[in-house]
Amino acid sequence: MNRNLFEQEIHIRILRILSTDGELTQRDLARHLGISLGKTNYCLTEIAGKALVGIKRFKNSNNKIAYAYLLTPKGLKEKAKLTKSFLSLNVREYEALKRQEHVE
Repeated sequence: MNRNLFEQEIHIRILRILSTDGELTQRDLARHLGISLGKTNYCLTEIAGKALVGIKRFKNSNNKIAYAYLLTPKGLKEKAKLTKSFLSLNVREYEALKRQEHVE
């Protein structure tokens, strides 16, 4: 899998996770994704830079670095677009494997 495709997969997984629980810490998110905390931070920064996720800091929290990650309307559209793209790719890969299976 090329690097760009791998990062796209991480981005869609982040968008999916945050659409159900935007109050995860980056450490929890990294655990869910199975990637390093640094990679998680890098990907979140990229996604936020594209205005797909809004980051809100809780000022009154006991945890001084508590954040909420909220999908923006643009993020919801991108999540749907990426999901469609990945499903299409998986269907093409499945069909190619099936054709290969019939040849052998």
